[in-house]
Amino acid sequence: MPKNIGLFFGTFNPIHVGHLIIANHMAEFSDLDEVWLVVTPHNPHKKRNTLLEDTHRLAMARIAIEDYPSLKASNIEFNLPQPNYTVNTLAVLEEKYPEDHFSLIMGEDNLKSFHKWKNFEVILKRHSIYIYPRISEGAVESQFSNHKKITKVAAPIVEISSTFIRKSIASHKNIHPLLPQNVWEYIDEMNFYK
Repeated sequence: MPKNIGLFFGTFNPIHVGHLIIANHMAEFSDLDEVWLVVTPHNPHKKRNTLLEDTHRLAMARIAIEDYPSLKASNIEFNLPQPNYTVNTLAVLEEKYPEDHFSLIMGEDNLKSFHKWKNFEVILKRHSIYIYPRISEGAVESQFSNHKKITKVAAPIVEISSTFIRKSIASHKNIHPLLPQNVWEYIDEMNFYK
């Protein structure tokens, strides 16, 4: 049976409770059947800084969603040429899973710059977009305001950032509540972000 799958892209460096709140809300309170957390690989044209290896970020995503049957972790972009564009990932997924329909999940802040994405018109023609609210500056382009392929979902506004978590770990702060228990244990055991 065909599924409507929402794609939630991110570096997930690390995945945190905010990501889970949004992904689970989209899976439970929209017409999406599943939400795939698509772990974005390291862009070879950018400095690595604090970005963990792709396999570690994927492993953390997988353990974070163990208790969420509607959520899946995906490494679909790991083998695609870099730098990669969302339109290419969507084409690969359509070819690999021709029965299913893929939609994008993005924050309202990303919708504000969506007109700058490579082939955004093609994406909108072939895919739906589910928007969750974010606190951000600027306005959404008028062409996206009442678009029939764009659905705003009244998800909780979550202002937790992976950057904040990494900096907090580096400065020995207790940010335990911001991470799923098994992700916290993985980070601690591997001595990441210190």
